[in-house]
Parts: sequence; structure tokens; C-alpha cells
Amino acid sequence: MNITPFQALACPLDGGPLQRQGASWRCGAGHCFDIAAQGYANLLPVQQKRSRDPGDSKEMVAARRRYLNAGFYQSIAALVSRAVLADLPAGRAAACLDAGCGEGYYLRELAAAAGAGQRLALLGLDISKWAVLSAAKQDRRPNWVVGSNAKLPVLPATLDRVLCMFGFPVYAEFARVLRPGGELLQVDAGPDHLRELREIIYPTLKPERAAEPSTPAGFCALPDEGLRYTVTLERAELIGDLLAMTPHLYRASAEGRAKAAALTALSLTVDVRLTRFRREA
Repeated sequence: MNITPFQALACPLDGGPLQRQGASWRCGAGHCFDIAAQGYANLLPVQQKRSRDPGDSKEMVAARRRYLNAGFYQSIAALVSRAVLADLPAGRAAACLDAGCGEGYYLRELAAAAGAGQRLALLGLDISKWAVLSAAKQDRRPNWVVGSNAKLPVLPATLDRVLCMFGFPVYAEFARVLRPGGELLQVDAGPDHLRELREIIYPTLKPERAAEPSTPAGFCALPDEGLRYTVTLERAELIGDLLAMTPHLYRASAEGRAKAAALTALSLTVDVRLTRFRREA
């Protein structure tokens, strides 16, 4: 099998290596983390939580699953998969983390894009237990964990690729867990991303500030790439799912949300940028 679970996990309490023992992960100090029946582990200690149920809600995760599985962002997934699979290390499985994996769409697409001779050890991490549960139910091959980008439960210098898809990058942590020569692939919204929806739900749009991304400490910049295309949502349910899976659901006023709820079709611009950084020795 060319897709296997990433195993080099670290105890979120003391940073020591975790070993799989039956239906749990244990470290040398005796800390134990059970593996759920669905195959994921919760490596987010209560002292690292900022709320009782952090991250996306069950409803947001379900909306994201329906929207992404409908294929509207498949071109984004293809762009990222090509970048991940280029120049992989030879002779072993390449280790890849999706930091903020949501319900696992981009790792599933990456696994599907891998060639017959390409081996991947995959880890999906999200702070939302509902997202990780959904990911684990859809594909049992990767390792899925509940955790935080602020303190990744991953041993140092064990990853070849880190994905950060519309997420919250913690560059010091990404640098810690990447091997020298490993790559960080970051996808962010461009200035026109979902502009048509934003024009409907907000009274005015804030002017976009064009700023070149700075290179994080410990990395060197690689060529970036933009992607822009149009999609058409032909059902009110899909428009509702898109709004529910984005921060715009909470940022929009009640009037703006009502305008979106009245729509039965919407053409949208997808505008994203893939930024890549290589971990320096």
C-alpha cells in the first residue's frame, strides 16, 4: 500500500515519543491517549484548549464536507497535490502533515493523486474533534489526530511536507517538525476570492492591501503560484453550505445572511495563492 499512517507522534504533555500499544498511544512517562473506535486520537490536552469545544462545529464540518465533496475546490487540491508530489525523497515513504485538515478533503485528494511508485505517510490534524471524526470516517489510511498548530504533537524533523490550507500558520512549529529540505505549502485566499458572495453579504468591502509574504525564520522562499477560476452554485443549499463553512457566517450581519439565504444560484470567483517555503538546514 502506498498510503500509510504517519507514526512519529509526540506526547502533547512532555514531547516524548508516543508508541502505539493496542488501542492507545503511550509515552515513556506513562501518559496515555486512547484511540477512538473510528481510528483517531485526541492529542489536545484540556490545558491547551481555549474553549470547551474548540474549532469548527459539527454543523460547519458537515457543510464543508458537502461543499468540498461536490468538487468546487478540486482544482485547488490538484495544484497542491502536484506541488507535494514533486521531488519526493527516494527510498522511503514521504511524511506529510495537513495542519488544520478539516474533514480531510485535501489529504484524500493527495492520496488519490499519488502515483504507483510514490509512498506517503499521512497525518491530518485539526483542533476540531468534529472535523477529525469526519475525516477518520471517510478514510482510515492516514493518522488523524485532534491537536493544535500552536504545539504540534509531532517529533522534531520528521516531516517532508506540511500543508496549511486557509489555516493559521505557526511557522516556528512548522520549522521544528520539518526535515531540512522539507517544504511548507500554504494556500491563502486572494483578493477576489468569493468576491461575489462578499459583495452580497457586506455593505462595503474593505480595500485589499497587497503585501508580499515575508519569508519565515528558518525557511527560504520557493516560487509561488496563483490559481483563479469561476464556479457556479446552482442550489440554495450549496450557497448555504459555502457560507456556513467560512468565517463570513459570523462576520456578516443578520441582513447580509438573509440576503445570502434568499439566493438560488450564484457564480463565484475562486482566487487563491499557493506559497511555498523550504526548510533550511
